[in-house]
Amino acid sequence: MKFIQHAQFKKQLKKLPKGVQGKAVERLGLFMQDQFDPLLNNHKLKHALYEYRSINVTGDFRIIYRMIGPETCFLFKIGDHHGLFGL
Repeated sequence: MKFIQHAQFKKQLKKLPKGVQGKAVERLGLFMQDQFDPLLNNHKLKHALYEYRSINVTGDFRIIYRMIGPETCFLFKIGDHHGLFGL
């Protein structure tokens, strides 16, 4: 699996606490093994982000991504639920 990071994703990742950054790396490793592992709560998004999916990093932090090929994942955003979705 190859990950391509949007500039916004890179910027947001750097601003996160080190513990959340480590958890994100851990969850992406799990994602590489099984995209639909129950811990990831991988699900399709709606409305303006309908082409994207979300996975859990921690209880409140998410990664928004989309597959752009069979083995290529485009990492779009990372952050807490409120910051990403305004909810």
